[in-house]
Amino acid sequence: MKYAIADIGGKQYILNPGKIVTVDKVPQKEGEKYNFEKILLVRMDDSLLIGSPFVTAIKLSGKIIRQYKGDKIQVMKFKSKVHYRRKIGFRPYLTDIEVNDIKAVKKIS
Repeated sequence: MKYAIADIGGKQYILNPGKIVTVDKVPQKEGEKYNFEKILLVRMDDSLLIGSPFVTAIKLSGKIIRQYKGDKIQVMKFKSKVHYRRKIGFRPYLTDIEVNDIKAVKKIS
């Protein structure tokens, strides 16, 4: 089983080859190639690479499938006895990235 853990926009995601991962907005256009720069951990069939802080022997790339706005989140502030109520809506910008195969740049021991 192959997978990698990468840091994208300050959050960590598990990346499986051939799967689609939803992340916070990435400043690239749909259809463009995306390179995962900060790879923290890689699990190949029988080996495990842990970066300190990042794994440099592995290249992992993907393709940006779509950019869109997520579902609306309602945030409410309330203070009792003073009639203070605030309702705010928020829709996050999201990006779907299809993960390609995990490739070794250097020989893995």
